[in-house]
Amino acid sequence: MEFLANPETWIALLTLTVLEVVLGIDNIIFISILSGKLPVAQQGRARNLGLFLAMFTRIALLFSLAWIIQLTEPLFAVFGQEISGRDLILLGGGLFLLSKATHEIHQKLEGEAGHASTRVPPSFAGVILQILLLDVVFSLDSVITAVGMADELAVMVAAVVIAVIIMLISAGPVSNFVERHPTVKMLALSFLLLIGFSLVAEGLGQHIPKGYIYFAMGFSVFVELLNLQLRRRGKVIKFNEPYTEESAS
Repeated sequence: MEFLANPETWIALLTLTVLEVVLGIDNIIFISILSGKLPVAQQGRARNLGLFLAMFTRIALLFSLAWIIQLTEPLFAVFGQEISGRDLILLGGGLFLLSKATHEIHQKLEGEAGHASTRVPPSFAGVILQILLLDVVFSLDSVITAVGMADELAVMVAAVVIAVIIMLISAGPVSNFVERHPTVKMLALSFLLLIGFSLVAEGLGQHIPKGYIYFAMGFSVFVELLNLQLRRRGKVIKFNEPYTEESAS
């Protein structure tokens, strides 16, 4: 337990926790959108269970470091590009995310009323299974980041647990906010497209710096918040303006 008295341990824990929270934002968005398809009574349970599954997936992968290292070894080559187990997981997860986000955007743009009679409502188990599949993909990058940032397994596990607790606290407000604002939900789906594309590119050996992706997402959120504030002010001004024949028309 001597490492607990080392200041570098606590610095690594703080830094890694922040990184785990940042890497978990896309996970929260995906879980929020999927759980929003369930009845209101089941949405909170699905979010919490999805995040707990994400935590246990990360911890299980951390305890399987030898297997994680083997995943980075080339399995075969396609057109001179070496493909590893990690690449296959990223490719599969990225394609699934692209497909799911495209389907969701199509439903939002075309409307769901015309399909209401033929579409089967999603089941709780089906939503949890989709969350679990993407948890594996999101957890892989999270675990690889943890391995590169810290030397002690206890520090990695502690950072993951703390990050998930923070995400559990914020998942409800994030989900409610996304559901209340259709444009924000469309923006979140666009983020999933961006993340899915980056996963596919990463699986094909084309590394896209995460900083660029998070900057683009952060800037888009900032612009959308300005739009929300502008629309809110517009409603207040319209509500408070005096009644005239022009305003009535």
